[in-house]
Amino acid sequence: MSSEVETSLDISGFRNTKRFLHFGRNDKEQDTTRQLFASLAVFQDIDSRSAAMNMAIDETLLETAPEPAIRFYRWDHPALSFGYFGKFADVANHQTDRDMVRRWTGGGIVFHGGDLTYSILIPANDPAFGESSMSIYEKIHIALRTALAMNGQTYELAGNAAPKISESCFRNPVRADVLSNGRKVAGAAQRRTRRGLLQQGSIQDVDLAVDFQETFASKLSDNRREQTISQCILQRAKEIADQKYAALAWLRRR
Repeated sequence: MSSEVETSLDISGFRNTKRFLHFGRNDKEQDTTRQLFASLAVFQDIDSRSAAMNMAIDETLLETAPEPAIRFYRWDHPALSFGYFGKFADVANHQTDRDMVRRWTGGGIVFHGGDLTYSILIPANDPAFGESSMSIYEKIHIALRTALAMNGQTYELAGNAAPKISESCFRNPVRADVLSNGRKVAGAAQRRTRRGLLQQGSIQDVDLAVDFQETFASKLSDNRREQTISQCILQRAKEIADQKYAALAWLRRR
């Protein structure tokens, strides 16, 4: 694994407020969001995979992506992921019924199975990497909110909040999470390294349009190209999964 200095970001250290952020409501803001990336590789990873492999593929893409990329994926078993700083004791009781994995990103506990999960990879040489982590988080969720709203429903971005990281992520909106009638439907966590930034997000309990993924990607960049997960990526991801995400030492490190 890399010896680079790395940080895992939990976007939750903000003061409580009842305010909502109504982003994506005008053309100027939407145009800015669409131009977050000059180009974007889109991976429609239709093969359901284990929790360890899903995490390892994201890390591999961060290692190798020459341009910003988004990957959409699913899970081959009911799964549970928890943040890098999370405590194994908080999730141990789910070990018999869930495929469990400690994420490389921060954040709290997320239950997977029926959700649509995505990851966004931003190489360090891309201009977007120079923005603050919070700015990137907000702009991605502006794009996500706008794509969700295409089904005619109303969605909003949460204002500042400060939940406990040990609790379920989807019971605890943080700043710029996507809400529907006050209920969190999309959240994410990040990891920033010298190589780039990884954001992993989950969309839950929403009836997604057939073309939702395409619409979401279109709000991030006007210049997109479809990509596939190559055998080289899968081979490298298998190594990372075996050495890290599937290892008990990683799962129980805290």
